[in-house]
Amino acid sequence: MTASGGAADTGTALDDLPCGYVETDPNGLITAANPHFCRLVARTAEELLGRVTVQSLLAPGDRIYFDTHYRPALQMHGEIREIAFELVRPDDDRVPVLVSSATAADNPQLTRTVVFEARDRRLYEKELLRARRAAERAEAQARSLAQALQQTFIPPSMPDVPGLELAGAYRPAGDGSQVGGDFYDVFQIGTGEWIVVVGDVCGKGIEAAVITSFVRHTLRALAVQWDDPSQILQALNTALLAHESDRFCTAVVIRLLRDDDRWLVSISSGGHPLPLLVGADGTVAEVGAAGSLIGVLAMPQLADERITLAPGDSLVIFTDGVTEARGDAGAFGVGGMLELVAGGVSSAAATTTKVLDTVLDFQAGTARDDIAVVAMIAREKAREGDDAATGRVHLDIEEKNRALRALEGLAALDD
Repeated sequence: MTASGGAADTGTALDDLPCGYVETDPNGLITAANPHFCRLVARTAEELLGRVTVQSLLAPGDRIYFDTHYRPALQMHGEIREIAFELVRPDDDRVPVLVSSATAADNPQLTRTVVFEARDRRLYEKELLRARRAAERAEAQARSLAQALQQTFIPPSMPDVPGLELAGAYRPAGDGSQVGGDFYDVFQIGTGEWIVVVGDVCGKGIEAAVITSFVRHTLRALAVQWDDPSQILQALNTALLAHESDRFCTAVVIRLLRDDDRWLVSISSGGHPLPLLVGADGTVAEVGAAGSLIGVLAMPQLADERITLAPGDSLVIFTDGVTEARGDAGAFGVGGMLELVAGGVSSAAATTTKVLDTVLDFQAGTARDDIAVVAMIAREKAREGDDAATGRVHLDIEEKNRALRALEGLAALDD
């Protein structure tokens, strides 16, 4: 090894090291340097030994760091490892290196330093940083697109349904950055006939968002082809099984037919929490049968239940983000919902807000799953002469009889 003294007993092994090696005295002057270090700094041993310090070979910014951090740490701990510096050659070319130093145990006046060239590592790190930034940009764009898509999972505003007060609310899980699969929809399919749907596609993320959009739009198409909610869910089940994705969903479909002051209602649930019927007198009960998950079985078990909503009666529909919410007291459960709406519903909007606030408080303010809630209240028919102003639609006697006969016939088949 090339040396100015004190290193003759090291032999020549250090000369063959695939890294730079130098020894420095208490003043920082280089007293020994192997050939690899000389090549790194593009200087001869004669130019280095006893003439320059390692610090003087560094880039200007690194010299400051050497004084303020590197040297004090070395003096305090006796060693310091893998610090990134840049060596400056006479032609101003810069060589990225990793430097480790230690005070010699047998000679406290001697510091030994190993220098590894880091050009490839630095290029790799820069490429890795570029890849990470590109991935972060792609992730942010995907999240933005998914969140924009999620806005299509619920109506921008509830439609004005004569004789029915409606409200819906949606709260994504966590901080809202993760797209979920909860959705609801309300749309008209005929004179005085409406469909209300609340559903939940399993999972979260982009794929769940795509399937949720598929389910919501498929339900709209199927609702004009089939009369019974159970038939609509059966057709959706077939469509999901044929889809490339292995996602499944739960859903409740409610068909409403206006009959003067009351609503004739058919309900079918596919693995979804059952709606709650809240009477005008404050009584509350689940309605419908749970049924099978949608998109799992070729022949799901699905049934229709028929009820009547008189003025003041309400239906509250929700996803399992409500019932499966967990707090210190355990799960919120169906019991929590029954207790929450017992005693009557004053307004649809107040009910959805109350459900959201209560379930969030139950979870200490953090929703562990998406929450979707829809509330509807049957209202009395408008006063005589108000029909044109309110947009209310009355069924003529033939339409009414056909609807009632159809419902009665289906009820007989169910029995």
